[in-house]
Amino acid sequence: MRFFRTTNIDFLSIRGYTYFASGLIIFAGMVSLMIKGVNFGIDFRGGTEIVLSFQQPPDVGALRTALGEVGLGKSEIKSFGSPSDILIRTTEQEAGTAIGDRIKQAVRTSFPNAGFEVLKEDKIGPKIGKELRRDALYAVVASLVVILGYVAVRFKFIYGVGGVVALFHDVLVTIGVMSLLDGVFPRLNLEISQEVVAAFLTLVGVSINDTVVVFDRIRENLKIYKTKSLFEVINKSLNDTLSRTIITDGTIIAVTIVLLLAGGEVTRGFAFAMTIGMIAGTYSSVYIASAIVLDWSLRRKKLPE
Repeated sequence: MRFFRTTNIDFLSIRGYTYFASGLIIFAGMVSLMIKGVNFGIDFRGGTEIVLSFQQPPDVGALRTALGEVGLGKSEIKSFGSPSDILIRTTEQEAGTAIGDRIKQAVRTSFPNAGFEVLKEDKIGPKIGKELRRDALYAVVASLVVILGYVAVRFKFIYGVGGVVALFHDVLVTIGVMSLLDGVFPRLNLEISQEVVAAFLTLVGVSINDTVVVFDRIRENLKIYKTKSLFEVINKSLNDTLSRTIITDGTIIAVTIVLLLAGGEVTRGFAFAMTIGMIAGTYSSVYIASAIVLDWSLRRKKLPE
């Protein structure tokens, strides 16, 4: 199935502008991260997280007062998908489920007539949270190193560099956008959790697959069109794979958007990271990975376009 039979779009002539646009987005995201810091979930920070479902939306101010009476006044309190579902999170540490029990007892005491049920309760120790942060970073970096080696062996080293730079671009853009929008939409949970790390690793695999397809077509066309310049061959290869890119990436993006809009609160961070990451990955396969291969080759051989 093909959406386009024949296209002749000049993708690479605007690569200078796309470099600038990508750099601007990443810069804005990094500034946001430095100002706001990284909003880690309970998995990486340690502490207790509990989700309570009330029959009627509770008074958040009264809820905070109730927690303050048991020494948990600094807890984070926010809605969890609907006004009747409340997320309470604290970094206080005690043995066992003591913190969770204190929270539930405080709510029962202050809201004796407000029935509620516990939808979720998690406790992570600070040492485990630190180990999870370290292991998540190692997992992402290790995947990038392995991909660099794979693409460098299958094609050329510069192709591996272009592919890995594109993957770094995708991850940095996604993290940056999440930081910029964190807190803007109250119902959008954009903290860095294990689910979001899973989205990054999934994104790395899907994005490099798209890039490898483009690189493979470039390699084939270099053998077929020996009289054409490298600029023309790469542009033709991008046009040749355009229909496949739209069908494959478009399908994934459509699914993640549906998951983002209709899925539950727990999967919303994963769906958002995947949606932004897939858009960035589709873009980077054309304007980052392929463009880097072209610019490096032209400068090394000192050839005109």
